[in-house]
Amino acid sequence: MSSSTSVPVVPVRLGAVLDLPKPPGMHWRVQATQLIDYEVSVTRNLLSPNNSALAKACGADGRRPTRCLVVIDSAVHALYGERLQSYFDAWRIEAHWEPVQGDEGAKSLEAAVAVTGAMNRMGILRRTEKVVAVGGGVVLDVAGMAASIYRRGVPYIRVPTTLVGQIDAGIGVKTGVNHGHHKNRLGTYSAPESALIDPEFLRTLPQRHVVNGLAEIIKMALIKDAALFELLESMVADITAEVLARHGSATGEVLFRAISGMLDELEPNLWEDDLERAVDYGHTFSPSLELLADPPLLHGEAVTVDMAICVALACNRGLLSTVDADRAIGLMRDAGLPTAHPVFTAELLERALGDAVKHRDGQQRVPLTNGIGSAVFVNDITTDELAAALFFVEERQGVSERAIV
Repeated sequence: MSSSTSVPVVPVRLGAVLDLPKPPGMHWRVQATQLIDYEVSVTRNLLSPNNSALAKACGADGRRPTRCLVVIDSAVHALYGERLQSYFDAWRIEAHWEPVQGDEGAKSLEAAVAVTGAMNRMGILRRTEKVVAVGGGVVLDVAGMAASIYRRGVPYIRVPTTLVGQIDAGIGVKTGVNHGHHKNRLGTYSAPESALIDPEFLRTLPQRHVVNGLAEIIKMALIKDAALFELLESMVADITAEVLARHGSATGEVLFRAISGMLDELEPNLWEDDLERAVDYGHTFSPSLELLADPPLLHGEAVTVDMAICVALACNRGLLSTVDADRAIGLMRDAGLPTAHPVFTAELLERALGDAVKHRDGQQRVPLTNGIGSAVFVNDITTDELAAALFFVEERQGVSERAIV
C-alpha cells in the first residue's frame, strides 16, 4: 500500500479514554426482514396413522425416531390422549406430555413459564424438535407464548380442537396471557410452523363452545362477507357439534369463508403496524366484560355483547339500516348467543373504550359495520352515543329479559 493511501497506526495505551466524535457522532442503521411462512391446513382424520400431516409437521418420517413436547388441554387429553399416543407410536415419535388447564383463569404468565419448565425437563432441541399445542384458544396462546420465549423461540405446531381455535385463535401469529385484570396484556408475535385443523375434533365439543365459536364467524360475516351472513341466516340455529364434524358442503363453506376471510385480513398486517384492524370488531369493549362477568362468559359470548353495541352504534350513525341492525342482532340470538349483560353499563363501556385507545396508540379506531359485509373505522364515539347504544339493544330485548349465561 502506498504511503499516500496508508492509514497511520496510533498506539493507544491500555485504559486510555478515546476522544469520541462530538454529536451527532457515530451512527449505524441495522435492517432485517423476518420471513413469516406457515401453513394452515384442513385435514380429516388427523389422528389416523395413515394421515402423515402431523408426523411431517413434527419432522418424523416413521423410520428414524424423533421427539416432541405435547402441550395439551387436560380435557382433550382425556378424550384423545390414547389416540394421539398411538399415532406418535406409529410414526416413532417420542411424545413428552404436558397437560394444562384450558379455561380462561389458567391463561397466565405462570402457566406459560410452567410450559417452559417442561421444555427444559425434556431438553428440547432448539430447532429440530417441536412443541405441539393441542386444545382451544387458551392452550394455543399459552403454549405459543412459552415457545416464543424459551431460548428466544422454538418451533411449535398448533392443533386447535375448538371452533374458536380453528377459525380464529389457532390460525394467526399472536400469543398472549392475561395479566393484572387485563385480557392478553402480555404476549408476543410468534407464528407456528403449521396449524392443522380437523373438524372431527368438534364432535366432542359441548354445544356452548360451538355457539362460542359461531360468534367469531358472525364477526367475519358482519365486517367482510355478506354472503357468509346470508348463509348463516339460513342455517345457524341448526349448527351442532355433530353437524360441524360431518363437514358437509354448507358447514364446509362456512368454515372455509371464516378461515379464508380471517387470513385475508391478517396476512397483510401480521405485526399490526396498522392498528385499524377490521378483525378487532367486537373486541373493543368485550375484554373488560370477559374478565368481569360473574358467572364467567366465554370469549365469543363477550364478543357478541360487544358486537350488539357496535351494531347499535352503526345504526344510530346511519351506517346500518334499522332492518339490517335487527337482522344482525337476530342472527346472534338465533345462534344462541347473548346480546346484553348487566355488567355492561355506560360507565364500563367508557372505561373499556379508554383502555382500547391506549392499546390502539391514542385513537379509538373502532371498526363499525358500514352495511352488512364491510367496515369503517371511527375515532369520535361519545359517552352519549354509548348510552344510546345500550338503550338500542335493551329496547329490542328488554332489561328484564337480558341474556345472562
